[in-house]
Amino acid sequence: MKASDIEEGRVATAQGRPEAKYAWSAGESIGRFLAELKEGRLVGRKCDKCGRILFPPRSFCEECFVRAGDFVTLKDSGTVETYSISYIDTDARRLEEPIYVGVISIDGASEKMGFMHYLGEVKADELSIGLKVKAVWKSKADREGAITDIRYFKPTGR
Repeated sequence: MKASDIEEGRVATAQGRPEAKYAWSAGESIGRFLAELKEGRLVGRKCDKCGRILFPPRSFCEECFVRAGDFVTLKDSGTVETYSISYIDTDARRLEEPIYVGVISIDGASEKMGFMHYLGEVKADELSIGLKVKAVWKSKADREGAITDIRYFKPTGR
């Protein structure tokens, strides 16, 4: 068979537009994480073998190679592990005022479980590694089950 066979009608063809429906799942761990964000809570998962609290939650402990156990509720506070001051926005446009982004270790999670988020209500000369911060949440009505339900983390002191 050649393309010309189809073009010249020597081969039967049919055309249509399927009404395909699909669902997408973030999976057990991240799905629960996102659902809890919508409620204004942070959750991790405990490894039953080594006892580490995995944050953000994952299905398997990457140190023990075993399935993670129960979900645990964590505080919405933490410590800045590192930070960056950026004069470029997410669309690579120059900013007049900088944005601050930090890697935050959440209180109650195990060491080296930091995640990146915006820092707010702070000036560049106030930023430091070890700074204690707390989440500033969107209003309950505006939350959608996304990491952006946390507007930013603000300083609470040292």
